[in-house]
Amino acid sequence: MKIEDYIISVPDFPKPGILFRDITGILGNADALKLTLDSLYAALQNIEFDVVAGLESRGFLFGVPVAEHFHKPFVPVRKKGKLPRETVDVTYDLEYGTACIEINKDAIEPGDRVVVIDDLLATGGTARAAIQLVEKVGGKVECCAFIIELLDLKGREALSEYRVETLTQFLGH
Repeated sequence: MKIEDYIISVPDFPKPGILFRDITGILGNADALKLTLDSLYAALQNIEFDVVAGLESRGFLFGVPVAEHFHKPFVPVRKKGKLPRETVDVTYDLEYGTACIEINKDAIEPGDRVVVIDDLLATGGTARAAIQLVEKVGGKVECCAFIIELLDLKGREALSEYRVETLTQFLGH
C-alpha cells in the first residue's frame, strides 16, 4: 500500500487544464489515513520543534494529529477574518490577485520552533506566507511538511531556505 494509490486525480478541476490531486481518498480509507499519518510522524521524528502550524483547511486535517502525536500545541493558520482575537496577518500574491492569512498574535512565542503543515506543495506561495507569519511573531520554521508535492510547479524552490518534507511527488498539475 502506497499513499499515492489513495490520492484521486480529478481532471479539469477547478478549471480546464488542471489535474487536481484530491486527498479525500486518503481520508476515506482508515488504512490509508494511518499510513499517511505514520509517514508524517516518521518524517518529523528527528526534528526538534515546539509548535505545529496547519494551513486552512486541509493542513488542519493532518496538523492536529501531528500535534497530538508529538504532544505539541497546534496553531491554525486561517484566512483573514476567521479568528476572533487579536491577530497578525500577511498578504501574499496569487495567480490572479492577493490573499491574506493570519494567526492569533499570541499563538507562537518568540523563539518557538515551528513545523508548518499543509496537504499540498504547489508553487509554495501559501506556505511562504505562513513562514512569514511565523517569523513575524518571532518563531523559527524548522520544517514544512506536505502530503503531496507537485514537482513541476517548483514550490520547493520558493522554500529553498527551509527544510521541506513531502510524502508523495507528482508531475503534472
